[in-house]
Amino acid sequence: MCGIVGYIGNKQASEIIVDGLSKLEYRGYDSAGIAVVNDNDTINWAKKKGRLAGLEKILAENPIQGTVGIGHTRWATHGAPSDVNSHPHLNSAETLAVVHNGIIENYMQIREILTEEGYVFKSETDTEVAVHLIDKYYEGDLLAAARKAVSVFRGAYALGVVSSEHKGELVAVRKESPLIVGIGEGEYFIASDVPAILKYTRNVYYLENDEMVHVKDGVLTIYDGNNNVVEKELKTVEWDIEAASKGGFDHFMMKEIYDQPQAIRDTLLRRLDEEGMIHLDDIKLTKEDLEGITKMYIVACGTAYHAGLVGKFAIEKLAKVPVEVDIASEFRYSDPFIDEHTMLIVVSQSGETADTLAAMKLAKAKGARVLAITNVVGSSVAREAHDVFYTWAGPEIAVASTKAYTAQMIAFYMIALDFAYKKGAVIIERYQELIKNIEGLAAKVESILANKDAIEQYSKDMKDTHNAFYLGRGVDYTTAREAALKLKEISYIYTEAFAAGELKHGPIALIEEGTPVLCVVTQDALEEKMISNIKEVKARGAFVIAIAKEGNTEVAKVADDVIYIPVAEDLLMPVLAVIPTQLISYYVSIARGNDVDKPRNLAKSVTVE
Repeated sequence: MCGIVGYIGNKQASEIIVDGLSKLEYRGYDSAGIAVVNDNDTINWAKKKGRLAGLEKILAENPIQGTVGIGHTRWATHGAPSDVNSHPHLNSAETLAVVHNGIIENYMQIREILTEEGYVFKSETDTEVAVHLIDKYYEGDLLAAARKAVSVFRGAYALGVVSSEHKGELVAVRKESPLIVGIGEGEYFIASDVPAILKYTRNVYYLENDEMVHVKDGVLTIYDGNNNVVEKELKTVEWDIEAASKGGFDHFMMKEIYDQPQAIRDTLLRRLDEEGMIHLDDIKLTKEDLEGITKMYIVACGTAYHAGLVGKFAIEKLAKVPVEVDIASEFRYSDPFIDEHTMLIVVSQSGETADTLAAMKLAKAKGARVLAITNVVGSSVAREAHDVFYTWAGPEIAVASTKAYTAQMIAFYMIALDFAYKKGAVIIERYQELIKNIEGLAAKVESILANKDAIEQYSKDMKDTHNAFYLGRGVDYTTAREAALKLKEISYIYTEAFAAGELKHGPIALIEEGTPVLCVVTQDALEEKMISNIKEVKARGAFVIAIAKEGNTEVAKVADDVIYIPVAEDLLMPVLAVIPTQLISYYVSIARGNDVDKPRNLAKSVTVE
């Protein structure tokens, strides 16, 4: 997690850096800080526990001047949130400052060595090790000292370094954690993500692992891990800053919920030719390639993992290929059966999820073909995979994922349908029917959003509850799991999802008078079983809200309230069923007075394992 911004040019760095940090608070927001080299060849710095507003207040009262600087917004990994643990970290002479995203895994060993040599540590962080090690190796050459220090580190990290003895220089390095370089008019930027610099430039370099950036006297040089100069292709960011703004909504989360119809259209229509056939970008999988694949794994984390469960359902149903879905943080420790006949599909909104990257590297080493589904062009996942499917959802800023999840499900439907057609598992008529039905989902999502006021009322009734449950069967259980995750992560209500048929094997003991139970009932073949499960929890005093297809009169006979959603075929219902659950989570969180976009203890892009 964590957000890094750096600037070197002819403008005041402080304002640019703080503005950039405000665009990166989704990456972490328990503290923030800035360090700027001033004209007197000293480093002025400020840092503060809490949201960025605390740092802004300090800077308003005591402005920091200078045209070279680095800043940081933090998601704690080492040491509790505090002023002293905030970044940047400085050496004892305050001639060096470092900001850091990631984890230096061998920091304790390095710290012990440095302590024995007389270095004094003020914080509990691994980052302070970095600045002291650079100080140790410094002999007048900032780049050489940073390069030598980095050679000692193990782990995943991105670093930004400035020195008061080199006020015309900025050094940065990337290892597993995201970092980009922005190119302006006589100025350069570093950042963890594009929104931080989009106000100033759309021209960026996406750094690869082990690449090091050196700006000196207005000249940018990028080196690889062997210290060779790298000639990189300058990329242009196609979307603008408005796409990363709230667009008139009170919160990014609601704006992104409303973005979902367009995300569905963009993800689908960009890949349909004039005959309505799917073309999966540069994914060159032939019938023969697919017939050689005997097993598929889908690996992801959090919400993306739930999209993978929907993907399994679609691929197995349409393409008739066995699929296993695993949590990325568990996958590589389970000794998975992978060979050259295996396909690994990884899913990551940011494309920088550390556990997912580790899983795909393991699979590649064993000969598997890796297909990535991601929302970020040029991300690590995109660069490492053999094939990439971009979801085109646009920037997602709220920590709780909404439109990225919907776009990921659409991606899986398209991949499953393409694979099935190439293998001859579906005929052209069924293929065309499904394309038409997927395309129609966008309008149906819009109709759900148009009736959000009733959902808001249900949510207000839940605001004082201490726990809640979601139930579902089949793919509705997947929707229930995603819904429970969304509610717990932004409302802080303890929420669990259960396969409805498992209630009698233990979880029903948790039901008591007035317990909110939200039941997803969209699968026709499982409707009768779900109604029986609703009766079971009602008999124990639960208050049941059902999510069901329009026209379903049977569920209304047993539930206390029903949220009706448009009808689609069962395969596609997860896209529609999840929308009310997103709204419920949003409105409950608002009713409880929470910060919807920045829930406690969480961050958007999880770049630590």
